[in-house]
Amino acid sequence: MTNIDSDSAMAIIEPAATKVRDPISGKSVWLSKMIQKATFEEDSLHVTLIRNTEHTPAHIDKIKSSLSRHLNESGWSGDIHFSLKDISVVKKNVKKKSDPVKGMSGPGMQPHGGPISKLPITGVDKIIAVASGKGGVGKSTVSVNLAIALTKLGLRVGLLDADVYGPSLPTMMRVSGQPLANEKRQIIPKEAYGVKCISMGFMVDDKEPIIWRGPMVMGVVKQFFQQVDWGTLDYLIVDLPPGTGDAQLTMIQSVDIDGAVVVTTPQKVAVLDAVRGVEMFNKLGVSILGIVENMSYLTLPNGEKLRPFGEGGGLATAMEYNVPLIEQIPLNEEIRAGGDLGMPVALSDDAIANPFVNIAKAVVAGFECTD
Repeated sequence: MTNIDSDSAMAIIEPAATKVRDPISGKSVWLSKMIQKATFEEDSLHVTLIRNTEHTPAHIDKIKSSLSRHLNESGWSGDIHFSLKDISVVKKNVKKKSDPVKGMSGPGMQPHGGPISKLPITGVDKIIAVASGKGGVGKSTVSVNLAIALTKLGLRVGLLDADVYGPSLPTMMRVSGQPLANEKRQIIPKEAYGVKCISMGFMVDDKEPIIWRGPMVMGVVKQFFQQVDWGTLDYLIVDLPPGTGDAQLTMIQSVDIDGAVVVTTPQKVAVLDAVRGVEMFNKLGVSILGIVENMSYLTLPNGEKLRPFGEGGGLATAMEYNVPLIEQIPLNEEIRAGGDLGMPVALSDDAIANPFVNIAKAVVAGFECTD
């Protein structure tokens, strides 16, 4: 093969590079501009990677391996050679927590009343969003059980129910009553099973509809982040409403999100919506910790697994975006009943709790390689 111009080489590597995540920025190596150039030389593809001082050798080895795999899967059969270019991180370009959020310009992106500046939540180490593009996939079930499973690992955990229109935390955690305020006029969260909790469901009667426009929803979400006395937490789990609307944008504009867990079910319609959620976080620079496939299978008495909603949706999504498929949660009556009764199965020491303990361990492990 004769030498081909760099633009053509970059066009070949782009599809693979968009599927490989930079562990430092959380974006794809394409969006984070780690691919400086690509050229063809003597039937080989030569790729120059940008490496900054935060990248470890393990990070680079993983990126090289993933790029090679995706290139081979796309049909490239020649040799691939990598070279590295070291750069220093220029601190003046690093986004500070007090800086206004960038990349949120354009129609529908600016919050009501002008830009929101990100403010740190004192005492909270990491904020994890649990999201789905579609309702009814078990996102709240995952959020509640994940929070409890993290406490079983000895961690200090808070749970924020950001689904203003359909709050389910009070029922699933069996906690109710209006919260009090402290001397600083901060909301004191309720506590259940060792988890600090806040929800719109604490503020209204069970049957009272919440008929609010977007700016009011955004105001409540911001207040839950920045005007609640969370104390000292290792993890704050945020149970987001389905979709990619006001609550999600307000959250990302208000605080630094450390990672997101995307929940789906196996069927195609749910996976398509899950992809929208993944794309939203990717575009807004939030790292995807992994995919959880809920209601994945039903275990028959003979031990066989029946998959009533299809097979492979969660795995296909995880592979497409080069993120882990953290867990496949079975369709199980105990899980459903635990949520309805306000006694989540993660409280149990039986095998039924294992999927949620596995998710908790995966979330913690996801930060151990980058901290």
